[in-house]
Amino acid sequence: MPNIPYPPPRPLSVGEVLDLTFRIYRVSVISCLLFASLGALANWLPNFYLAAHGASTPAALIQGQGSGGYAAVTVVALVLALVFSGAVVLRQYHIAAGQGVGGELGAALRRLPALIGLLLLIALALIGAAALIGAAFLLSGIARIAAAVVLALPLLYILVAVFCSMTIMLVTPTRPLEALRRSRRLVSGNFWRLTLVLTVGGIVLMVIYFMTASVAGFVIGVFGHGDLAVITATLAVVGIAVAGLATPFYTALSLAVFGDLSVRREGTDLAQRIGATA
Repeated sequence: MPNIPYPPPRPLSVGEVLDLTFRIYRVSVISCLLFASLGALANWLPNFYLAAHGASTPAALIQGQGSGGYAAVTVVALVLALVFSGAVVLRQYHIAAGQGVGGELGAALRRLPALIGLLLLIALALIGAAALIGAAFLLSGIARIAAAVVLALPLLYILVAVFCSMTIMLVTPTRPLEALRRSRRLVSGNFWRLTLVLTVGGIVLMVIYFMTASVAGFVIGVFGHGDLAVITATLAVVGIAVAGLATPFYTALSLAVFGDLSVRREGTDLAQRIGATA
């Protein structure tokens, strides 16, 4: 088993949180590659459906017979992606905590209803916060820009405050509302620090996606020749490969952040409480 102290024995600095993220990622990426790739494949199912119907965008199906099928495929894709992402989180947690791996997919499936409820609550909160930004368009000029920036702050707060909620629900199974409350409680007092950690992590992911998007663009330019099927297949292969490597990094970041904030906010008995509920 890898020698990773998880949960960490003490609160970590920003650099140490990122170091823990890379350590979890390094020891778990191969083991999680299948789940992550299947989750990425699920995300591409709507695109495959569009390509099969000769459409480049969902809007092109509105007048046709495939719009209902597209909606159904999209829902299935979201559910499958959620399950496989949950399996990645659980496997990484088991590896980092020095536990035996196995059964993660089944555990993620059992927690699926609660995870869907959690995502619906988050979506409602984000929609409400985003609606506030619309009030800025009642103004004009610099006042509109200033108002939009101020009104966007609640949206930013929600995005950061709920960051740990899915990890909480998977690692310490609980109800959606309780997961949201605990995530907000952990983030309280650490908002800007966590924002910095997530910004750095986001930059790493952007670099990964930018580099692979450049490769995909080159391949499409050489072999695509405007063929929708070839373009879709090329993008799918590249996208699945990238997500297979990038998803475990994002989930490792969520585990590192959760471990740090839990120790920082909830004391040294975290390991015993997680072990009792996992």
